[in-house]
Amino acid sequence: MAEILIGVTGGIAAYKTATIVSQLCQRGHGVSVVMTESAMEFVGKSTFEALSGRPVRDSLFCSDKVHVHIELSRAADLFCIAPATANILSKAANGIADDLLSTIILSFDKTIIFAPAMNPVMWNKPVIQHNVRKLIEFGATIIHPDSGRTSCGEIGVGRMASPELILNEIEKNICTIQQ
Repeated sequence: MAEILIGVTGGIAAYKTATIVSQLCQRGHGVSVVMTESAMEFVGKSTFEALSGRPVRDSLFCSDKVHVHIELSRAADLFCIAPATANILSKAANGIADDLLSTIILSFDKTIIFAPAMNPVMWNKPVIQHNVRKLIEFGATIIHPDSGRTSCGEIGVGRMASPELILNEIEKNICTIQQ
C-alpha cells in the first residue's frame, strides 16, 4: 500500500475530500492531511484526524519538528491537493511558498495531482488557465473540474471532480509508482 499526502485548501468542495481520505484509508493506504487556514473554515481538522487516524498539519511552525515540510514530502509516495483553489494553483505555478501546503508543493519531488474547484469565471480566467498549463508542463496531473451548478449558484465549469474520479486517478498513479 502507498503513503499518500492530501492537501486541502479553502473551498466548499473540501467536504468531498473527506470521502477521498476515508476511501483511501479503507483501501489500506496511509494518509496524512495538510490543511490551509482557509480550508479549516469549511471542514474541521477533527474530521480528517478521525478519518485518517493521524494528526492534521496546518502550519510550518505547529510541530516539534523543524522541517515538517521536508519530512512529509519524503514520507509520501503521492501528493493530491483537493480542492485546489485558484490561490494554490497560482502559488504552485509560480514557486510561492508562504504556508505549509505551498512549501510542501515546492519540496515534493514525486507525483502531484491537483483537483481544482472554483467559480466558473475564476476557472476561465486566462491567468488561471496559464497557471494550469504551467503546472502540467512542470509534470503535475490536473483533474479538470466538472460542469454544473457551483456553490455560488452559477452554472459552468468549476465544480471539483467527483471523489470517485479523484480516487481512480490516485490509484492509477499509485500502480504506476509501485511498478
